[in-house]
Amino acid sequence: MHSLHEFVERHPKLFVLSGAGISTASGIPCYRDREGQRTGRAPILLKDFLGSDYARRRYWARSLIGWPVVAGAQPNAAHHAVRALAARSRVHRLVTQNVDGLHTRAGNPDVIELHGNIGRVRCMSCGEPHTRANVQRMLEALNPDFIGHVAPDLPDGDAHIEDLDFESFDIPGCTRCGGVLKPDVVFFGESVPRELVQDAARSLESADAMLVLGSSLMVYSGFRFCEWAVKSGKPIAAVNIGKTRADALLALKVEAPCSEALGALIEQLDARVI
Repeated sequence: MHSLHEFVERHPKLFVLSGAGISTASGIPCYRDREGQRTGRAPILLKDFLGSDYARRRYWARSLIGWPVVAGAQPNAAHHAVRALAARSRVHRLVTQNVDGLHTRAGNPDVIELHGNIGRVRCMSCGEPHTRANVQRMLEALNPDFIGHVAPDLPDGDAHIEDLDFESFDIPGCTRCGGVLKPDVVFFGESVPRELVQDAARSLESADAMLVLGSSLMVYSGFRFCEWAVKSGKPIAAVNIGKTRADALLALKVEAPCSEALGALIEQLDARVI
């Protein structure tokens, strides 16, 4: 913890990248274990969602059951600590791989959500935006027999359930044009919007160091920022329990819960001011 404090004191303009590990204390499961290996079923691929009516029915049925976990999640101490770090002018830019929206709800302004936000839904035909809460009400109205099922929680509002008749599940269409609705998130096999990557890259260029919070960095959309940081001579610190893809690139690694490490950091920064 002392080393993390020294790192932040030396590099006050931090490019902060967060991952699923920062939200586990809010009750949202991770995709990966301590070794960085994916746990459970692989997430749905974009080509399957777009190309298969059955895959869409299955996705939305599981989402109907799993969505309340994300909808009811609250920012935890780590999210609030990042906000406190920003309030002390230590965060140059906050970028997250998470789609839960908890950084914004904790009061962090201008967050770059690389992979989108699960609380939004868009029509694939006309682009009409919908809130996920409204889509949930439509799903429940069309499928009352699916309400109340209990299943193990999976990341991003999914639920581990396979013994339902997905063929009988009704999916609502866009209220404007009747088109296919898709969560406003980046599915596997889908590219992160270029403008978000460019915005984040510009922020990294003008930062003086990078701080990774709760990410194994196994997905390239996050790992590439570590590559770019090293190439431009910017040191990287990481707070993460378990292996990361960037371990060999790190100047500092703290293996502790994000809330514990960041809480101690805030206390040390405030003690230095006093």
